[in-house]
Amino acid sequence: MGATGATGNALLHSLVTSGTPVRALTRTPHRPIPGTTGAHRPPVEVQYADATDPHSLHAAFKGADQLFLAMANSPAQVELETRVIDIAAHAGIGHIVKISAPAAEPDSPVAVSRGHHAIEEHLRASGLTHTVLRPYAFTQNLLRLAPTVAQGVILGTTGDAPCNYIDCRDIGDVAAAALTRPDIAGGTYTLTGPEAVSSPDLASRLTALTGHRIRHVDLTPDELRAHLVRNAHMPTWLADHVTEIQQLAVTRTESPTTTVIDVLGRPPRTLDAFLHEHRAHFRRQDPTETA
Repeated sequence: MGATGATGNALLHSLVTSGTPVRALTRTPHRPIPGTTGAHRPPVEVQYADATDPHSLHAAFKGADQLFLAMANSPAQVELETRVIDIAAHAGIGHIVKISAPAAEPDSPVAVSRGHHAIEEHLRASGLTHTVLRPYAFTQNLLRLAPTVAQGVILGTTGDAPCNYIDCRDIGDVAAAALTRPDIAGGTYTLTGPEAVSSPDLASRLTALTGHRIRHVDLTPDELRAHLVRNAHMPTWLADHVTEIQQLAVTRTESPTTTVIDVLGRPPRTLDAFLHEHRAHFRRQDPTETA
């Protein structure tokens, strides 16, 4: 599930590259899914599935023996993911790899993480073999900073606290290992990139990358929340989540884990490599340029 998302699609690419038979589930099967076609690649079965439609899940899970479960955060996430788990168990799926979150604890200061804890507990109670991946902030989400970077600022509420980032492609590769290697299946893994980076440090790297001065502006949690709702047009629950995640970095010092290299035998992708790869995305548009 989640074949069109950043992590799910990275997993799909990894499985297809290794020749693993895979069924990609999507709510929009008529739209092309990146990574499902190409020369010398095994065909990918694409099928409709929607977590709000139990009938579609029963049909989608038929004949499968493992499930990758990744859903976008939402107020309905606990209800939807627990339903998916129950239907997967009924369909005969024996192993679920679930994308969870850091601080997935019953008393977590992050509401979404409390939800992930509840889902993890339901997964344990199901009796299914399960692997839980707890990645920190997706490096790909930094692309959303482009509008404010173009204005010369990064807004946040982490101060000088270091934050863990991880490239979704590394998450996908670890998920592929969990689905194809019995020695990996059944564990709980916290995933990060090779370094924790503060917002001022990120601003300095973007300054060097773009050639324009980018500065970090530290806001109070209430100021950041209001900005996200008013200017980024986030729903209130999502603005709360972003603010809570940033505050988690302040209250709990973040440092990198060695999980990616331990599982994959290679280091995780670096933040600098990702920024360089997407440097055009952050480049300030010259007002004299025309489309």
